[in-house]
Amino acid sequence: MLVAALTAATLVTAAPAPGWEEPALAWDNGVAPTPPLGWNSYDSFNWNVTEAQVKANADYMRDNLRQHGWQYVVIDWAWYYPGRGTGSPNQDAGFQPRLRTDANGLLLPDTTRFPSATGTNGFKPLADYVHAAGLKFGVHLMRGIPRQVVADNLPVPGTGCRADQINDDTTAAWLNLNWGLDMTDPCAQAYLDAQFRLLASWGVDYVKVDDIAAPTYRQAEVEGYESAIRRSGRPMVLSLSPGPTSTANGTHVAANANMWRVVNDLWDNWSSLDALFERLHAWTPHRRPGAWPDPDMIPIGRLSQQGPVGSPRYSALTPDEQRTLMTLWSITRSPLMWGGDLTQNRASELALMTNAAVLAVDQHSLNNRQLFSGAHTAWTADVPGGQDKYLALFNRGSGTATVSAPLAELGIGSATAVDLWSGADLGTVNGTLSRSLPAHGSGLYRLTPRTTVPVPATQTFTARHSGKAADVHNASTADSAQLVQWTCGANNANQHWRRQGV
Repeated sequence: MLVAALTAATLVTAAPAPGWEEPALAWDNGVAPTPPLGWNSYDSFNWNVTEAQVKANADYMRDNLRQHGWQYVVIDWAWYYPGRGTGSPNQDAGFQPRLRTDANGLLLPDTTRFPSATGTNGFKPLADYVHAAGLKFGVHLMRGIPRQVVADNLPVPGTGCRADQINDDTTAAWLNLNWGLDMTDPCAQAYLDAQFRLLASWGVDYVKVDDIAAPTYRQAEVEGYESAIRRSGRPMVLSLSPGPTSTANGTHVAANANMWRVVNDLWDNWSSLDALFERLHAWTPHRRPGAWPDPDMIPIGRLSQQGPVGSPRYSALTPDEQRTLMTLWSITRSPLMWGGDLTQNRASELALMTNAAVLAVDQHSLNNRQLFSGAHTAWTADVPGGQDKYLALFNRGSGTATVSAPLAELGIGSATAVDLWSGADLGTVNGTLSRSLPAHGSGLYRLTPRTTVPVPATQTFTARHSGKAADVHNASTADSAQLVQWTCGANNANQHWRRQGV
């Protein structure tokens, strides 16, 4: 009989050879072979960020983070909306206040917040400043074409079309500045191409496109933005927002974007962070070089100084929760886009951003996968070029607990272990790695095998009286998930089990 719990959703997969890298089936534009690391202005400044604040954060990144791989400085939404304010930057029925555009209806930066953008300069002076620091520059765009450009019925650059021919009358529920594009009309692509040629002329390296991945996945427009970047002549990261992107679109999004949101906006509370465990696991089949599921900006550091959510504060996540976030992001190879104002980082925030051993997991690990889930969760990954493994343990419960992972699941009998956060040598571990972890806490370890063992085979358990398989309700991987009997299916991951005791 079984004397240990059965762990659901342990998919049968052969272990890759050392040094193996999954084929780059993603859109291979060469800009995101590893998850992007950078800073985004939204979590701290809402739409109010100024040129001086962008430069100050770039300076901090240059001096403190660049040597650790951090490189993107990204201005989030409504940089073309005039002035500053506390509300959402919408327009009224008369399209007031007017967005700043050129004569062709292409967006230009507001000169109140970005004074160097005067005349036709655009973001080139600011991008040049960021590039001079050895960094890369990014911007946010809403999907489509400004509604005021359609109302003015301006010509589409390089075509005989007018703007009112190419809009599709859809707009974001949270921002009414743009109409979507009717991509069945070739002039819609021409408009995107013109906007991206302008971005390329400024030196833009990263574009975050909003209202395109959810609540409706806009497949034709995703393809349009991918094409516009290719035609611009300048490689750019394409980031899609918001989430949750549906996994049903996984094949398409991984072939057309470098990163895409897997949840809606993430803020500094445990329940939102905890929900990401299942979301990131669900995206495992689509994670590969050039294509990275994105759990949103990191809500750590000084937040919401000028909105958008709550009063100005340092992150409400506890120190243990902050480390858990960084551990989860790293073992799942997620983009690390910091949300807090870098210039107000304390020693604790800087330490989270500059641990070389942890960042190596995010940037260079292979075959990242969940071992088991629930109140106690574990992920593992391969270390390139050898037999070493990374192992992340998580205590998602509300009290201190010992979390254990059987090393046989990694093909290891015994190993030497190193704590990557502290650098401590934990000595030799035999059979099981067990660590006492605080509530909502985590640990991240590197294991060097001393002895190896065969990885236990997965099995499908069938009921003698029915011929059906043991299954879990709704493919749950949570502790105490409801067990059901269901028709056997070789491709049903939730019918694959491993016996951890006899």
